[in-house]
Amino acid sequence: MADSDSACSKRWLPLEANPDVMNQFLWGLGVPPDEAECCDVYGLDEELLEMVPKPVFAVLFLYPLTPQSEEERIQENSKTKVQDPSSTVYFMKQTVGNACGTIGLLHAIGNITSQIKLTEESFLDRFFKSTASMDPMQRALFLENDREMEVAHSVAATAGETEASEDVNTHFICFTCADGQLYELDGRRSAPISHGASSPNNLLKDSAKVIQKMIEKNPDSINFNVIAISKRI
Repeated sequence: MADSDSACSKRWLPLEANPDVMNQFLWGLGVPPDEAECCDVYGLDEELLEMVPKPVFAVLFLYPLTPQSEEERIQENSKTKVQDPSSTVYFMKQTVGNACGTIGLLHAIGNITSQIKLTEESFLDRFFKSTASMDPMQRALFLENDREMEVAHSVAATAGETEASEDVNTHFICFTCADGQLYELDGRRSAPISHGASSPNNLLKDSAKVIQKMIEKNPDSINFNVIAISKRI
C-alpha cells in the first residue's frame, strides 16, 4: 500500500503490507535473513506486543489518508524546519508516488546499518554508502533515478495477495529510535518528527502509543496495519 500524492511525477505500484513480501524484498536487496525480518503486530495492547520478536529495530505503520490527516500534515510541515544536515537520523523525502512502503523500509534499514551487517556490495550496501552524505531530497532523487530499485520494487509489488493498483489512499511511515529519541519518518514531511525520549528496548511500546493516538483520530476505518522489523530468531 502507499499514498496517492498526485504531485509525484513518477508512480510505482504500491507495496502490500505483507511481511512475507517485504522479507523477500529486503533479503533480495542485501539484508541477510538471519539479521532482520518483518513480522505482523497483531495488536497494540501489552500482551500482543510481547509476542513480537525482540529486539525490534523499527516499526512500519500503514494508515488511511483522509482530508483531516492531510490538513494536519500540511499544517505541521509549515511549522517544521528542514532536517539539520548534521542530524544522525537517516531520512529521505518521497518524490515517487506509491513508493512509501519502500521508503519506509529504507528508513528502517538506513537507521540500523550499525546494528546489522548488510551483504557486502549488495544493493542496499551500495545504496546507503552512496547516499550517506546526501540531504533528504538528494536521496529521494537518487532513488527516483535508480532503475535497479524500481525493478525490485515492481517485483515485490506484484508478489502480494491482492491485485496491485496505483489507485490507493493509504500511506506507510516508519518509527525508529535514534539518539535516545523516538522518530517518525515520513517522506512526505519536511523532516523527522520527534515523539520524545525512547530507547531500543522501548521502541515498540513507544511507537504503539503514538500509533494508537493516530488510529483514534479515524475510528471508523479498518485500513491500518503495523509491521515490526526485528532481529530474526
